[in-house]
Order: sequence, then structure tokens, then C-alpha cells
Amino acid sequence: MDSKPLWIEGTTRSGKTTYLTKEFCYWINQKHDFLQTISMTDFVSQNLASSLLVLSANGDNCRELANKLSLSIQGSHPIICKTPLGFITKEVTLFWPILFEELTLKAQFPLLLRPETEQELALRLWQPYLEKTNAQRTKTSESRFVRQTLDLLQLTGASGIPIEDIPYILEQGFLKGDHYNNSLNNLESPLELDWQLREKLILKWQNWCLDKGLLTYGLVYTLYWRYLLPNPKYQQHLINRYQCIFADDVDDYPAITKSLFDCLLDSGVFGVFTYNYDGQIRLGLDADPKYLSKLASRCRVEVLHSPSGLAAKCGELLVKLTTDPSTRSNLPSCISSIQTISRADLLRKTAQLIIDLIKDNRANPEEIAVIAPGLDEIARYTLISIISGAGIPIQLLNEQRSLISYPIVRALLSLLGLVYPGLGRLVLTDDIAQMLTVLSQQTVDETKTSVSVIDPVRAGLISDYCYYIDPEYPKLLSIETFHGWDRLGSRAAKAYQAIRKWITDSQTLLKEKPLTIPVIILDQAIKHFVTTRRHIPYDQIAALRKLMETAQHFWEVDHRLYQENITPQSHRETLINFIQLLRRGTITANSQPVHYLGKTYGFVTLATIFQYRSLRHFHRWQFWLDTSSVLWEKGGASVLFGAPLFAREWTRRSLSTEDELKADKARLERILKDLLGRVEEKIILCHSDLNVKGTEQTGPLLALVNSSLEFI
Repeated sequence: MDSKPLWIEGTTRSGKTTYLTKEFCYWINQKHDFLQTISMTDFVSQNLASSLLVLSANGDNCRELANKLSLSIQGSHPIICKTPLGFITKEVTLFWPILFEELTLKAQFPLLLRPETEQELALRLWQPYLEKTNAQRTKTSESRFVRQTLDLLQLTGASGIPIEDIPYILEQGFLKGDHYNNSLNNLESPLELDWQLREKLILKWQNWCLDKGLLTYGLVYTLYWRYLLPNPKYQQHLINRYQCIFADDVDDYPAITKSLFDCLLDSGVFGVFTYNYDGQIRLGLDADPKYLSKLASRCRVEVLHSPSGLAAKCGELLVKLTTDPSTRSNLPSCISSIQTISRADLLRKTAQLIIDLIKDNRANPEEIAVIAPGLDEIARYTLISIISGAGIPIQLLNEQRSLISYPIVRALLSLLGLVYPGLGRLVLTDDIAQMLTVLSQQTVDETKTSVSVIDPVRAGLISDYCYYIDPEYPKLLSIETFHGWDRLGSRAAKAYQAIRKWITDSQTLLKEKPLTIPVIILDQAIKHFVTTRRHIPYDQIAALRKLMETAQHFWEVDHRLYQENITPQSHRETLINFIQLLRRGTITANSQPVHYLGKTYGFVTLATIFQYRSLRHFHRWQFWLDTSSVLWEKGGASVLFGAPLFAREWTRRSLSTEDELKADKARLERILKDLLGRVEEKIILCHSDLNVKGTEQTGPLLALVNSSLEFI
């Protein structure tokens, strides 16, 4: 059982995870045989670990890996798989007593902030400094400046770099006159002082959070590598708990996980690691693949050379065509293209081709993926409406639709504005009309669809005549206030009176129990108006769940700050802040996909490049949308501000335009090889001469379009 750790490396879908699964089965069987030979006393005295450390790159991959490992041993051993961040967060929370002793913190249970709450609180804390230094006069908005600065905390934490090094790193990396980040232009203060300001803000934020017992993802990383992992007591706990590590796709792990792995391997813990040459999907966020690859030097290395899918057939050719302008060659028949002048025609033609393929039984919906460097609202709406309109299911991966975009969420917020005093300025007449329409919905048994008893026309009339506008005490008046109320119909009038009665009853409850938090009112409203329906769409359920989670978290944080603050803000101000936070659209539903063990998904997949690669699935057919867009080689939102500077291998020299071009070229090569490894039969290059703004598209993949045959 004490064999040398194993390092498995290879290209996309070359069998790395399958190899890891086989090693897992072998290790479990070895462990089972070994435990049969010793007594329980010996087991305890030898301090053998009773659990495994199983890690994967993200939540989707964790579920799939846990299922695969569990099936491989027929459920004989419990499998708990975590992401690196999930594991580290749990460890910091579990061993918080060690941290508050070492850092002399208050003995209070830590509370993890959500990113949107983190940004809101940081902005409040930093506002005096931002106003004083005029930092908000950059080209980016104030909120973007705050987000960038918070991201620096996450980058330093994931890399194991002290916060105090931030000014030096940024100063060296962004020298004036060289590769100067546009988001920092127009600062009135010298550039060097701005780096010091960012360090000052981060340190103030860190100290403020620790004093209040609040955690963020960046702070979790920092606490783990700087204080918890070096602690001898914690290291002994690690050794006692874990006897084996199985880590899949370590090319997407933060640098500090190497310190964790080194600590365990130094203690004789067995390990199996997989590494994908063409992966590195989170490079630019918090991953440091080059640094993690050093683990191979202390392992026996197994290299899997066989590429999969179309990567084996034409991977090198596609890379050469896109990176070497002098290359001239026709693409094989497995790669063809759709070419139009306008993007609108391209979207319609792409959707129709997918419909024809499925109707002609040439492909099933689950065998098709549409992949784009970025999905704007027009592309999403057009493709989804045309394809779903033909009776073919299509699903957008990881749809980040804001909570406020759901009518049911807006209706519930309007309801809060009527129940609690002082919110009249937040509730408009149109909001009341929509609230009446949404809350009066009932399910029709035959079709399982929801129909509003108060339709939009009646709702508009009622809100115009029966909504009493008042900044402090807005209210719904009796239906008789509207002179023509009898023409509304008895069902609509009855539904309106029921909504009005519920509001009155809730106000009575607040008078009897003034400390009733809005979370309780929201919960009661959902039970009364929503869960009584027989059929609720899944996306609404996900939105309501996220609304309740957000509200619960918001008031937990508020309660923590209320206890700590000598002059806390009023409950009314807290509720106003909550409603405004939701209305800014920064909180998304992020509904978890439904997973079925051993079953495939029966829908066409629509995804961005980052989302598709993160999922690590494969398809028979791939449609590369906007093939000639320049975004194919750009990191975009998947690269945080200053991320290259915080790689452990950075040589502390300034970034140049040449460095950026080199990074873009390497990223594009990985994307091409990775996507080609995830398609089995056909790639359709979807090209339009003009992009959505009407500008000519001349991206790096235009050479592929020119070398391909048009699809017939």
C-alpha cells in the first residue's frame, strides 16, 4: 500500500480518469485485504486513516467522478468528492479554533460571504478611501474597481503570495509605457500610489472581515496556506485522516494545493494525480498548472499518448492553419462550414440545420453541441426559440440569469414593499400590476400551465385605481374604490381581495412580532401563493430557492454586523439594501442541473467555450458559432485582472504585448485540441462576414473557414 505516487498525464479523453478509477479500485481492494490481517487495536495504534481525499476541478466534475468511483466498487465505500476550494473552505471552517487562537480572533463561528455580498460590504468599507483618492474616476466603474481589487486577494491567496507583495508585483508587471492595463488609466494619483492603495484596501478588508468573523473565498485561501497548513497540529490531523489522495485534472488547481499534496506525500500518503496538456481551463482565474506539474517529479509518471475524437485525425492541421499564416491546406470532410453575410442569417441557418439533422434522424439532440466564444442575448434567444419551437429540447449550460429577471421574484419584492412600512418609493404602479398578475396564477389541470386569474388588463386597471401611493405606507385599497369593479369579474375580484387580505394579515403579524425578519414573510408568501399550484416550472423553483438562500444569507450577515456595530443601520435600511441589491441584477439563479446516474441528457447543448470545456463532456456533432470572432483567442471574463503576474513561475518582469500574444496563441491551441478531442464525427464552422455590431470578422479561425467545404 506504500507504493510511489502515480502521475497520469495525457491529452483530452485519453483515458486519464479511467486510469485513476482503476487505481482507485486496486487501492480499495488492497486496503480491504490489509485490514483483514490486523486487529482493531492494531488499526487504532497504527493511526491509519479511515477516509480518502478525492478532488476534482469543479462541482459538475465532482459529481461525475464520485458516481464513477462509487460504481467501480459497487458502492462498498463512501465516496465524497470535493473541489479544491470546497475542501479548503471546509478545512478553514472545521479548524477555525486553531486560527482564532493563532490570530487572537474573537471566538465566533465564521460566516462565509457570497461574492455579491462581499462586493457590497467592501464598497461600503472602502467608500471613504475611494472618494479621498478619486479612484472612482478610472474608465471602469467604481464597482469594477472594487471587484478587481477583491480579485487580487483571491489571486494572492490561491498562489500562496503575501498580500504585502501586491504593490511590488503590480508595479513590476504593469510598467508605464509598456503593457498598461486600460482599466487603470486616468488616475490622478501616481501609479505606484495606486498599487499601494489596493494593498491598503485589501488589508483593511481582511482585518475587518476577521474582526467580524466573516470569510470570503480569497480570505479562505490566505488563511489556509499562511496559517492553517503550516500548523503542526493541523498537519497531524491531515495525516491521521487521509491515507490516500485521488486528484483528477490537477491542471485546474490553485498553486497552494501543491503544498497540501507535498505535506501528505511527505508523510507517506499514497497519491494518484491526472494532468491534461490541453486542459488548463481555469488558467487566468485561480489555477497554476505549470506549478502543479512539478508534482510529477516525485511520482512515477504514466503518459497516455493516444488522442481521441477528431484531434487524432486533424488536430495538428487545425492548429497549424490558425497559428501559421503561411500554411495552405484543405480541411477533411469531417469539418465543413456554414457561411453567411449577416449574423442574423447565420443564427437562423444554424438553427435550421440542427432541426433538419434531428428530423432526418442523422443525429439525436443529445449528440449535438453549439459552442461559442460568447453568447449574447440575441444568439441565445434566436437559437433557443427556433430550435425549441420545432419541438426539440435545447438547454443553455450554466445559465446565469439574474434573479430579478423572474416575474415571481419581482412580485415577491413588491409584496415586501406593501407589507413593510417605508418602502413606498421602491414600489411603482406597474410593479403592483405585475404582482397581481403573477400572484393570482393558478394551474390548469389539463395542460399543467399557469393561468392568471387577474390578467394584465385587469391588473393594470386595479393598480391604477386601487393602489394608494405613499412613501411610508403604500397600500391596496378595497376593490370598490374602482367604480367599475363589477366589470372585472367575480374571480378576479375574489383573487384581489385574497392578496389584499394576506398583506393585511402579514402586517398584523409584524405589529405583534416586530422582529419578524423578511425571510419569514417571503417563506410564508411562497407557501401561500406559489407552492399551492400543482405544477411549477423547474427554473422558477430554482429561482425561488436562490432567493430564499440569498435572503437567509443577507440577514445572517446583517445580524452579525448588527451585533458588532455600535450604531447599526435600521431594519428598514437593511431591507432597502436587500431589494436594491437584487434589482441591480448581480445575483443569479444558477440552478443546479438535474443529474441522472447512467443516463444521457436528451437535449441540444448550448454553451460558451469556457462552460463546455469545464463540463468535460463530448458530442458527435459540434457547431462552432461565430468561428471568425476575435474572441476565440481571448480569455475575456475567464482571466482576472493581473492574473499572469501571480503565477508562481513568474519572473517578476513587466508584461509586454508579446507576452499577451504568446498567451493568446497558447490558449487558442489548447482550446482547439480540447474541443477536437471532445467531438467524434463532425464539426460545423458557423461563420458570418459581419458580427452582431455589423463589423467585419477577421479572427484567427477565419483560415479554417476559408479552408473548409460549405455544408450541403
